[in-house]
Amino acid sequence: MTLPSGPLAVSDLHTTNGTRRNSTLICAPVMAESVDQMLVQMGKAREVGADLVEIRLDFLKNFSPRQDLEILIKHSPLPTLFTYRPAWEGGQYKGDDNKRQDALHLAMELGADYIDVELQVAHDFYNSIQGEKPEKVKIIVSSHNYQKTPSTEEIGDLVARIQATGADIVKIATTALDITDSARVFQVLVHSQVPMIGLVMGEKGLISRVLSAKYGAFLTFGTIEAGVVSAPGQPTVKDLLDLYNFRLIGPDTKVHGVIGNPIGHSKSPHLYNAAFKSINFNGIYLPLLVDSVANFINTYNSPDFVGYSFTIPHKESGLKCCDEIDPKAKEIGAVNCMIRRPTDGKLLGYNVDYLGAIAAIEEGLQALNGSSNTSGSLLAGKLFVVMGAGGAGKALAYGGKEKGARVVVANRTYDKAKALANKVGGEAITLAELENFHPEDGMVLANTTSVGMKPRTDQTPISKKALKHYSLVFDAIYTPKWTRLLQEAQESGAAVVSGTEMLLNQAFVQIENFSGVPAPKQLIRDVLARNT
Repeated sequence: MTLPSGPLAVSDLHTTNGTRRNSTLICAPVMAESVDQMLVQMGKAREVGADLVEIRLDFLKNFSPRQDLEILIKHSPLPTLFTYRPAWEGGQYKGDDNKRQDALHLAMELGADYIDVELQVAHDFYNSIQGEKPEKVKIIVSSHNYQKTPSTEEIGDLVARIQATGADIVKIATTALDITDSARVFQVLVHSQVPMIGLVMGEKGLISRVLSAKYGAFLTFGTIEAGVVSAPGQPTVKDLLDLYNFRLIGPDTKVHGVIGNPIGHSKSPHLYNAAFKSINFNGIYLPLLVDSVANFINTYNSPDFVGYSFTIPHKESGLKCCDEIDPKAKEIGAVNCMIRRPTDGKLLGYNVDYLGAIAAIEEGLQALNGSSNTSGSLLAGKLFVVMGAGGAGKALAYGGKEKGARVVVANRTYDKAKALANKVGGEAITLAELENFHPEDGMVLANTTSVGMKPRTDQTPISKKALKHYSLVFDAIYTPKWTRLLQEAQESGAAVVSGTEMLLNQAFVQIENFSGVPAPKQLIRDVLARNT
């Protein structure tokens, strides 16, 4: 599916710092059992930067329509959207529907800015008010699909049905079974002739909530507190504004992201978005929870989707989707960076994992030796043991070979270890054999497996007793920064290097590749320190 995009000059990719580039509002849902609690939440919504509040009347206990609505409208510090969601549309209300609609009618009369009416009852509601609608109030007619995201044609038909009711604003919320589902909503959203809210629920639909600003949505939803959501997958208002720089997203903003599965742990969006803002680069960087890389790349084939980082388990799949591959990435057999060439749309694959990781290990060895050793790599001649033979393992093994190390690949399955070892002129063993592998002391160990990553932080890929033969241990994992492996390595007398150093080094390279501007290194380090 091709999403609309206009041609861009390079100068268009740099913004005036702080300029708002879209009119999409951020709406904070307010859900509480009492009016007093709602008023507190409304104050918090204003403090965190929301533009309006959605007051979920179906959460109130002992709701007294006239009294409660008057208080909520009079004392709200922000414009109000009233929603009284019935159970049959995913809400809490299970009572008489006429009473529910009467309460929404009353909210209009008392000065609400917006009300939300479900498509299923929209004709009845409009008939009941007989055209008696205050000019100020806008009626949102909504449809929620909690099972899936229909086809583009079906969504278009749904929009037409909602428009036919007389709606001032169309709202469609669907459910993401795959990250590509959002593309169908974008396709309809960007062509809508009326104000429209188009959202895809669930973690795989996050892209729809952030890029709503790019495609001209009337509003998106952001929560006041993390985890307190009115629908699955809602980010916080704070993340929309501070992490994703929501106000700076415009129709021509270039989309980047980190492709992985799982991806919620990734710190990369914090680093890249802060860097983009700092250098006034018109780009957004998103966590992309992808099942099939090929499906994702084929779906989001617009010239505006321009650059990706790759993490577990997609570094090798990413390689297969490239039109052209850097010789080093081809030799490694994996990419961790993909860039769409603006002149012809070709996808170019690179691997900067080995640069980031090897530089981090060399810095660790320099600190250990108290030497800057400008004549060559401190890895040269070292016995360099790489745990794991996936994308990151390949990058580390290749990097070790390039620096003159004697490489040993240890993997759960011997065949994969052997295949990689053959490529780098090294030795292969299984992870089980690694426990008793100590031909010499002073070896260097690099873990590229996911063992020990959140949430299984109690795990480690190698026993503590086996670590005493290593002078330095590197762990590519950076969530947590201080893994059990690193802790036990340090207790065993080895120098340790965290995966955060690899993350930083490759971020410096990729940010420059994406933006064409040198990365603000100290800012990136500061951002990572605040988020680990």
